[in-house]
Amino acid sequence: MTLAAGAPSPTDAPPPPPGPGVTPPFAAPPTEGRTARMWVSLGVAGLAAVLCCGAGGTALVGLVVTQADALNEQAQTVVGDYFDALAESKYEDAYKLLCDDVQRDESPAQFTARVSREPRITAYQVGDVKLTDLTVPTDVTYATGGQDRLEITLVQDSGTGEFEVCGIAG
Repeated sequence: MTLAAGAPSPTDAPPPPPGPGVTPPFAAPPTEGRTARMWVSLGVAGLAAVLCCGAGGTALVGLVVTQADALNEQAQTVVGDYFDALAESKYEDAYKLLCDDVQRDESPAQFTARVSREPRITAYQVGDVKLTDLTVPTDVTYATGGQDRLEITLVQDSGTGEFEVCGIAG
């Protein structure tokens, strides 16, 4: 088949339509303000990270301080209860505050006989617990007028977790 001169061939694509041009198949992404948005986003994310870490660190410090205060309060209470029981001659109550090792070494009758012969404590001042070795310094005043500084050793009961008096040095 022969075509006349100037006639388009069937395989040729039609020319683009006249006018302002062809629209692209997708919109181009905006370029203005991209770096500013990125830096603002990074700044906000960094601030959030600092706030979260700072709050977590503050909470951790608060937990440690609170725990130390709670241990100190429990230790002072046990030592105070022990000396109160001795001062009031409630030897059975004082014996109950002793650790299992001391109770195995000394019966309630032996404990009562021993502490009733010792000078009676009329006043005491309990110090802060030393968490490294669980000792509590205690200044005591005896009925005879003498004073002494005692180191009370504490242990935690494995069943209850409460402190118990396990030694007195001084």
